[in-house]
This record gives sequence, structure tokens and C-alpha cells, in this order.
Amino acid sequence: MTSPRLLEPFTLRGATARNRVWLAPMCQYRATDGLPNDWHLVHLGARAHGGFGLIVAEATAVVPHGRITPQDVGLWDDAQVAAWERVLAPVHDAGALAAVQLAHAGRKASTYRPWAAERGSVPVAEGGWPTLAPSSVAFPGYGVPDEMTPAQVGDVVQQFADAAGRAHRAGFDAVEVHAAHGYLLHQFLSPLTNHRTDGYGGSPEARARLLREVVAAVRAAWPDDKPLLVRVSATDWADGGLEVDDVAAVAASLAPLGVDLVDVSSGGNVPAAYATGPGYQVPFARRVREVSGLPVSAVGMITDGAQAEQVLVDGAADVVMIGRPALRDPMWPLRAAHELGVPVAAEGGAPWPASYLRGTWG
Repeated sequence: MTSPRLLEPFTLRGATARNRVWLAPMCQYRATDGLPNDWHLVHLGARAHGGFGLIVAEATAVVPHGRITPQDVGLWDDAQVAAWERVLAPVHDAGALAAVQLAHAGRKASTYRPWAAERGSVPVAEGGWPTLAPSSVAFPGYGVPDEMTPAQVGDVVQQFADAAGRAHRAGFDAVEVHAAHGYLLHQFLSPLTNHRTDGYGGSPEARARLLREVVAAVRAAWPDDKPLLVRVSATDWADGGLEVDDVAAVAASLAPLGVDLVDVSSGGNVPAAYATGPGYQVPFARRVREVSGLPVSAVGMITDGAQAEQVLVDGAADVVMIGRPALRDPMWPLRAAHELGVPVAAEGGAPWPASYLRGTWG
């Protein structure tokens, strides 16, 4: 039997994931002082045992004031390195690779968790902090950020590079630079949020300068045999904002800097109406792949194995990222393999733990 493309191994540099179905990064908002804990160990370990080829840990702040909420994880000090080492042990024991999404929230930092009764920015008196952004333009409902000085912009580059070094020491197999969903690097890319008149604003090339500098610094701090991913929002879904060809051109400019895969999502920079539907972001992934020449992942309302397989067969993406469906079903890859009729012992088949083999009966 021919193995589904979904379950074929995928290699970037010196890292080979056992399949092409990967866990998308999803914030858990469960940390204290940036430290991952038992929640993260169980959450990520369960999905590694569920068959995902690569587990991407949630947005992980490179500095304390870069957290989305006070409960975000981080990689700004060595105590967090040790905590992540512990969390990664069951992921690797289950045969999965582990990546971490390095992030700075910019103007969308210092907010309440999604399930909190309150909304908007957390006041300093309640554990929040002042926020920074390319320009002093607030996200609706949030506090007004301070426009970053040139020195503060330069600091961000080093902060990402330092966090990448800690990620290596923690044992991550890959890093992803978060330049999507309205967080700091996306804020610099978009004309809706970047009104600067210095070398980091104005033209598309200048707005992309910080992202390129961050990518170059992370690549220099990250081992050559480990892959570097970048997550982008392919469109702002708003008039005057980024469109897919703008972002595809940025992705193409990252290829010579050592980026190995572009993780294609969309939106998040400004409130906007999304044209959602099954696989609604897959065409964006295809376009970025065509223009940049880089491998890409597709994400967004990919809910079953047959649909995910077709995305790959059609050549729209090289990998699929599974997000919310994986919150409902930690064993999503095993279920998809079962639905696709993959025998347990098949070459490249789903890595069923022996204790779960009864799940393949009928």
C-alpha cells in the first residue's frame, strides 16, 4: 500500500519529522514568570504520543514585556531553559520533534487571558506593563503603546537571538520566528501599524527590515543543522493593509538569510472580517510557496485526514499545521491515519503506541 503523503517523513536541514502533520503553536496562558509547567508537559507530550511529527510550542516571549499576557511562557532567562528541558522530554520520548515559536507581542502585550472576565490591557497596578510598538497606534480596546526608539528596535534583534540560543540549550529541534497575528514583527511589516519615517518605515523594504535583521540574528545564533521557520500573516484582511503578494515577496527575501519553511496564516493585526471556510488559508500558502520557492505549511480549518492529504497532493503546501482540532483531539494524526486506511505496520505509517493499538481495531 502506498503511504499517504500526510504520513511521509519531511526533512529540513538535519531534522527529519516522522510525518507532515504538525501541531500549530497555540497559547495556553498557564505560566508563572514565563516558566512552562506540568500543564505544558502534559499538553505537548499528549500530542506527541498522538502522532504529530513536529510539536510547535506556543508563542514564547523573548522578553517579559513581550508577553501577550502575564501568564505567557518565555525564554528570556536560564530558569526557563531548565523548565523547557523537562517539558520536552516526553515529546522526544514519543518520537516527535519540538519547535518553539519566539515572539514579542508589541502593542498587543499586557492583556488579559481570553477567559478572564476583564478585557483589554492589564493595568500596571494589576501586573501589567507599558507596551511598545513601531508607532504609537493602539490596537482597538488596548492601551496606547510607546513608539519604539531606534535603540529599542535594535534591542529586539538581540533579544530574539539570545532566546534562540536558550532554545538550543533547552533541546528544541527547530525555532519559529513569529511575524504574524498582529504581534510586533507583523506590526512593523504592515502599513496599517507602521508609520515610521526612519529606516524601519515607509517602503515595503524598510518595513521588512526588522524582520530580516531578526531572522539573520536568529540564524547566526541557531545551529546550522537545525531548521528555522517564520510564521507570517498573508493578509491583514483590511483595506490598505498587507496582501498575499506583499507577504510572499517578504518571504522570498528571507530565503537567502537561511529560513527553511514559511508557516502561512493570516490576520490579527487589526479587527477585520475574515472570509472563513474549510481550508480558507490554503491558497495563501500556495502563493507564498510559488513566489518564495520555500517550503510552506498551511493552517486554518483543516479538520480531517482526507482534507489534509489533498492539500499536500495538490501541491499547495509541504506540511499541514493542525490547531483547534488538536485541542479537541490530541490523537488527531492517529485518527487521520486510521481514517485513511493506513495499516499499523505500514512503512511510514502512524506511530501507534503499543498501549493504544486497540484503537486500530474496527
